[in-house]
This record gives sequence, structure tokens and C-alpha cells, in this order.
Amino acid sequence: MADSSTCLPTTPNSVSKTYDRIKQYVHKTPLITSRSLNHIASHPNPCSFLSENPPPIWSDSPAPQTSSIRSFPATTSSLPPPKFNLYLKLESHQRIGAFKARGAFSAITHLINETGLEKLRKRGVITHSSGNHAQALALAATTFEIPAWIVMPSISTKSKIAGVRSFEHAGAGVHVVFSGSTAPEREAKVQEVIDAQAKSIGGDGPTIVPPYDHPDILLGQGTTGLEMEAQFQGQQAGLAKGCGGVSNASFNDSVADEHERGARAVVNGKEARFDAILTPLGGGGLLSGVATWFSHTHKPSSPASPQSLSKRTLVFGTEPQYQGANDGERGLATGKRVEHVSTLTIADGLRTPVGIIPWGIISDKEKVENVFSVSELEIKMALKLLMERMKVVVEPSSAVPVAVVLFNKQFRELVSQRQKMEAEKAGKGSEVRAWDVGIVISGGNTTVEGLSKLFAEGWLDEKEDDRAGARNGQTGVGSEREREVGKVGLDGKRVAEDVAG
Repeated sequence: MADSSTCLPTTPNSVSKTYDRIKQYVHKTPLITSRSLNHIASHPNPCSFLSENPPPIWSDSPAPQTSSIRSFPATTSSLPPPKFNLYLKLESHQRIGAFKARGAFSAITHLINETGLEKLRKRGVITHSSGNHAQALALAATTFEIPAWIVMPSISTKSKIAGVRSFEHAGAGVHVVFSGSTAPEREAKVQEVIDAQAKSIGGDGPTIVPPYDHPDILLGQGTTGLEMEAQFQGQQAGLAKGCGGVSNASFNDSVADEHERGARAVVNGKEARFDAILTPLGGGGLLSGVATWFSHTHKPSSPASPQSLSKRTLVFGTEPQYQGANDGERGLATGKRVEHVSTLTIADGLRTPVGIIPWGIISDKEKVENVFSVSELEIKMALKLLMERMKVVVEPSSAVPVAVVLFNKQFRELVSQRQKMEAEKAGKGSEVRAWDVGIVISGGNTTVEGLSKLFAEGWLDEKEDDRAGARNGQTGVGSEREREVGKVGLDGKRVAEDVAG
């Protein structure tokens, strides 16, 4: 990888410079809203909208209880439910179907600038990944005719393996190599390929491009935050001018372009900003990059103007709880990074511990407010709402931040408490203001078959997957279902240790 000493510092300005370098290679993905989802998230019991007899969408009345969906516990006896305006950044519409394209192009373009394209074409690049970073590096490498070796753990889902293999005959060639699904097995396979290629060309082997633990990667992922803030500012400026706030309106696209160049939308005398941003947390490249960008909101835009002290955007990470996948949350609680994770959560892109460099940012309270986690069932429920209410198809990892907004009691209490304080500060009789919350929908690399397995009979039972594996061992219907969702590897093993997405 590029020498860290040659990398840009992890600052908002560096995110902006990185965006200028990569924007010709990545899509500007949509930022969408839904009044229905806003109302569901602001309801006392979001779970009720998944029941067999949901309440009217504009009603605050709880749904009649059914046996199929558990009741969501009240936040507290004294706090009302939080109010949300949600803005979903659809990185599922990004090239290769995930935000990882940003980091890969950031890394490759920096390597080209540092080492020269011809030298990089001779050496090639290599990584290990269960899918999204693998596809992203394959795309970036083929764009510049650079050979690439992708080491994929056997636990990778079928769809992500197919996605990487689709690049095999493109550019200078993408070579898929399988390894075991533990860290030592992957590291040994990566070194084996490097040594073999070094011997073959009589020089240095392929350059490693890590999935998340490098400044170039996190700065690339941080451009997601830059772009979504510019789009939000464009929408708010459009609303203020009476031009509508639809994210795909041509007016708002042009205004968003202005905000990418540094302009700021002012609404009712204040700069328009998100109240909070939530992203999934796996290795931490996305969360640390987005947090780096939004750290610019922690300081006044202009020291000479008191009005410039607009609200600070709070950044939160979100994780699955299953089998200790919430290493970021646990690490913040103890003050120490968790170094290893072994989990078969359905959020297969989040099966890895937070990296060393991202941890330095995520553990900084000035940049990341907190990390929250959700159960497998809550991830499935959020996934169902996204598909049925918003008509958005995403992979389970992408549904994790939506699940936190809808179902995590601690997060909802935090927002409700702060909204109450804001209303009290505004004066007697002031209404609670809904928070503008941005959510990064990180990717959409799944299949109809994979989703159908997730929502097969018994999906409401959080223990069903474990029982299926126990009943069927490594064969039969249960293991086929598990293979489709990445819980059983090509080698028949149910093992996933520190698996990078």
C-alpha cells in the first residue's frame, strides 16, 4: 500500500481533495426520503408496522398485538418517542453496488501518483475481502489495466463471489483465490500469492490494498459524507426557495453541486446541517471517513460571525450484536479496541474488528458520538421495511443503521432526551423539532435467493438459524439456506473470523 507518510492527513480538507481526485470514477448516489418511513420511525412502536394488522400510517395509535411480531418496549415512561426526518444515502446504487468503490479508487489513484502506472501494472495489486472491497478493487484495477489478485474466504456469499469473478477477463486480469475463513489462513494465502508473483516477475510482488485500515481508504469512504451533506444542503435550499425538496430534481442537483464547491445553505438564518449521521461499522473505514468529514461541523464556519455556530452533526456507528459482532460498541465501553471477531451474523459485511487507524478516529468522542447495536431479528425487520415501504433492495449490513433508528432503545432515548432539551431551551410552548438524520445505505450486493432464505418460514425466530445448522450439520436444506446467506463456506465449515467485507 502507499506509504502512510505520503498520504493526506485525516481532515475534512483531505476528504474534499480526495473527492476531487476520484469523483470522475464513482457515481453520485441518490439521497432519498420517505414520509412513511419518517412516521414509522417517529411512532411509539415501530414494530407495530410489521404486524399482521398494522396501524394507519398517519396514526399514533398502537397496533393490536399479534403473536407474530413482538411489541417494541416504550423508551421511558416520561419521554415521548423521538421525531425523525430520515435521509437515506443509497450507496447500494454505487458502482459495484457498494460504497467500497470510493476507497478503492482513492487507494489506486494515490498508488499511481506515488509509484507510477507502469510499475504498478508490472507488480499488480492484491487484497483479501469477502466481497464488496474485493469487487471494488477489481473495478479500480481493471479501470487502469492493473492486474489484481483477490483472496476471498470460502465463507463469502455466492453473489459476491460471482461479482468478483465477473471481472476475471477484464483489463489486465483479476484472479480469484480462495482461502480458509480465519485470519491466519487468509494471511498465509495472501503471502503465498505475493511470493509466487515476485518469483514470476523477478521483482516485488503485488501491492497490498487493505479493505479499511489505511488513510487512503478512509478518506475515500469519507467522500460519502461530503456528497450527502452537499445533497442535503441542496434539498434544504430548494425547500427554502419553494422549489421542492425532491432529491432528484434538477434544481437541487445544481444546488448540491454548488455545495460540493463549498457553498452553504442558510435556512431561517441558520446553516442547514444534519443533526445526526449513522453508518454501519465493520472495519471502520466508512464510519471513520464520514466522521472525519463531519468533524468540520464541530467548529464555527466563520469565527467573526456568532450565527455561524450552527448545530453540530453527531456521528454514530451501528453494528450487529450476534456472536460478539458489536466489537466497536464493546471496545468503546472498555476503552480498548477488540482485536478479533468470530461471528456468523447475517450482516456479512460487518464480520471484522475495527482497524487500528479507524479506531483512532472512532474512539475520539469529538468525532464519533457513540456506537449502538441490534439483533439479527431487528436487522431483518428493518430490511423488510426498506423493501416494502421504500422499494429499496439492500444487503443485510445496510439495514443495520435503519434498525438502530427504529429499534435500539438507547439511541431512541438519547434523541428523545435531546429533543426535549432543545424544546425547553426554545421556550415554553415550543414544539419538538424532528431531527434530520442521514443514514448511509452501504451496499446492495445480495440476491433474490439470498433474501428469500432470510425470510423463509421461521424468520421471526432469532434462534432458527442456529437450530437449522445443528439439525442439518453440514448437509441438507438447512446448510443450503446458510450457504446462500454466507453462514456456511465452500468448504462446508461454519467459521468466519475477522472477515473483511
